[in-house]
Amino acid sequence: MTDIDGSLGSSSPFPKSPVVPNLLDGDASIQFRCHPDVRCFNACCKSIDISLTPYDILRLRRHLGISSGDFLTRYTIPYEMEKGGLVGVKLRPVEQGTACRFVTEQGCSVYLDRPTACRYYPVALLSMRRQDEYIDRNAYALVQEEHCLGHQESRRLTIDEYRQEQGLQEYDDLGRGWRQLILKKKSSGPAVGKPTERSLQLFFMVCYDLDRFRGFIESPNFRDAYDLPEELWQKFTDDTELMLFGFQLLRQVLFNEATIPIREDALNRRLARKQERNAAMEAIVNKVGSAPKESDG
Repeated sequence: MTDIDGSLGSSSPFPKSPVVPNLLDGDASIQFRCHPDVRCFNACCKSIDISLTPYDILRLRRHLGISSGDFLTRYTIPYEMEKGGLVGVKLRPVEQGTACRFVTEQGCSVYLDRPTACRYYPVALLSMRRQDEYIDRNAYALVQEEHCLGHQESRRLTIDEYRQEQGLQEYDDLGRGWRQLILKKKSSGPAVGKPTERSLQLFFMVCYDLDRFRGFIESPNFRDAYDLPEELWQKFTDDTELMLFGFQLLRQVLFNEATIPIREDALNRRLARKQERNAAMEAIVNKVGSAPKESDG
């Protein structure tokens, strides 16, 4: 399973990729079909390296009926997309093995909610942005692994037709905000500075632990800080709407793209609370310091 992203700032943006991509447009024709009667059926699921998008996690944990935190703990492994930078998550294989935990002899047990990378296979999505551009662009590449016999099946269709068949339009639309965050960080480089530890934690929570993010925005501190209309708060009961708002918040925090209004008096109230805490702590310290000491005798 392959999902590639890169910046076009260099002549070869994919130097470490297992795929040497001939970039293809959506109208390019491919020959491929996967079905239970092909001899390699399930072979691609026996050795996985699947990066998950936020929408993948949303769909999978909903399918399994568990919280986002439980899903992350039980089914994923975190990894650094770049050293000291943004973090992604991959699907955790079976214990002491490489196979997908959702594969059965009959096929994928979560097929209706399978991840983006699984839907795309054997096509790789290439999300790219030139350093002098403000928009990202998609291209595709064909992944041809030796074990896959689906390329020998007598069926031809365009990549766009294959994407429609695999239900990828929804996945691409709802994953675009996350991909844009990653591409903007990579293409901006030192220009945006090194993210703080707090902003990296926010990125992880927003993108992958949606239940915890919901608790975060429902806190009094968040409501005091951001001036959001009540109808928008009502939308946050929907996981997808909450995820999309999270991407917007990250663009504001990471890249200073101010689109979410902040209450004018929020900073003053925050400073006042901090001063109150400092004063209370100072009073405790002074009280302890002035208390009479017990006699040794």
